[in-house]
Formats: sequence, C-alpha cells, structure tokens
Amino acid sequence: MIENQMGVTATVAVTHESRREAAKLHNVGKHEPKLTENGIPADVLEKLLPGNDIVELEKPIVNGGLFYRFIKRSFDVVSSGCALILLAIPMAVIALKIKTESEGPVIYAQRRVGKDGKVFNIYKFRSMYTDAESRGAQWAQDEDPRVTPFGKIMRKTRLDEIPQFWNVFKGNMSLIGPRPERPAFCDEFEKRIHGWHYRTMVRPGISGLAQVTGGYDLLPKEKVLFDLQYIKTRNIKMDVVIMLRTLGVVSTGDGAR
Repeated sequence: MIENQMGVTATVAVTHESRREAAKLHNVGKHEPKLTENGIPADVLEKLLPGNDIVELEKPIVNGGLFYRFIKRSFDVVSSGCALILLAIPMAVIALKIKTESEGPVIYAQRRVGKDGKVFNIYKFRSMYTDAESRGAQWAQDEDPRVTPFGKIMRKTRLDEIPQFWNVFKGNMSLIGPRPERPAFCDEFEKRIHGWHYRTMVRPGISGLAQVTGGYDLLPKEKVLFDLQYIKTRNIKMDVVIMLRTLGVVSTGDGAR
C-alpha cells in the first residue's frame, strides 16, 4: 500500500474517462517536438492536474547503501553494454526502416531532467516525420498524422526507447528508477505538487515502480507517490521484480503507456 503523503485524497472526483484522457495527453506531451518553445496548453494542464489542491510531499530518505549502489550501477553498465551489443543488428534494421520510411535522422535527442535536477539528453529512435508541425495539430491523441506508420509500432512496443540503453551505460539513467520528465512538465508540476523534484534524488530509469504497479490511469500527483515509495524502499529484490514486471508490461503492448 502506497503511503499517502499528500494530505488530500489522491483521487479527487476524476472519472475513468478523464484519467485515460490525461494519461494520453501526458504520453503525447513526451513526444511534442516544440514543447519548450510552445509550453503546455492550459487545458492540458487542467486535465493533468485536476482540482485546485496543492500537494505537499515529504522529503524522502534515500534507501540503499554503498553495496546496493555498487551492485546497481555495475549491473546497469554490464546489462546495458550487453544489450547494445546484442541488439546491434536489430537496431540497424530499425534504423534502415526509419530511413526508408521518412527523411531525417534515425535517432533524436530530447532534454529530460535527471538526478539532482540536472538536464541531460535522452535518446530515442525517431517516430515522427521531421516536418511534424505541418502535418497536424499539436497534442493529437488519436491517429496522430505526425507519427510515421513504423513510429506507431515502435511506440506501442517501446522499440523507440532502445537507444536509452546508451543513457544507462553513460550513467545518465538506470534500468530502474522514476521515469525522467521533460523540463516543461517538471516546472509546471512543481507549482502544484510541492516536492515533485524529490523524484530526482536518484537516477531516473527506463522503467519504474509507477509504470508496472500504478497502471495507465494514474495522475502525476499519484505517480509521484510511487516514485517516492521506490526511493524510500529500493533494494535489489525490488529492482529485479520491477524488471520482470516490465517485460510483462511490454509483452502486452501496455509499454507505450
């Protein structure tokens, strides 16, 4: 059971449909090409942060001693290095498919907020046309015309996130940890969720407790509770369980969520 640190009820009269719409918008926002320049529309923020309550979070004590951190980092380096080698041919095939389907770079970098609030570049396979802005409205939730046909497949299966193994190898990320957010989202969420930045007390991860436990329809103020719970209780067994459950999530197609 996740400890409720908010002082308010986590679910404030939000319908299932509203939750699904908010989740879709949050996912779409992770791919918006000009989020920094254009910002997050007010109506989108209203759906992501329903109600007028201000969430106050307690600063967590980071669990995991020197031995745990050594094992975790060692496993990250070895496993991500092996993944990059083993997936070299599949990555080449994906790159070729992207190139034959549309013009532009195969891999693109996007700014995300990492450990201790430091911004880094996360790498992904390109799933949108390079002229995305001229192909359709921003924040399109269904049948986004800016996404390539193969891009839709990559997003659903999370193949677009394979290059993030390089982020793990470099040390920007870990295999397991809170998912890194874009700076624009962090700035807005912090205004209503005081302590949102506590999520960055550890390295962000390719997958996390919120992704495999909380489900698709969690709002940001609910997801952060799972992130902080992970930070307070993380251990080797928990990381292994999250990895195994992530494989299950990806295999069912929910990984795109």
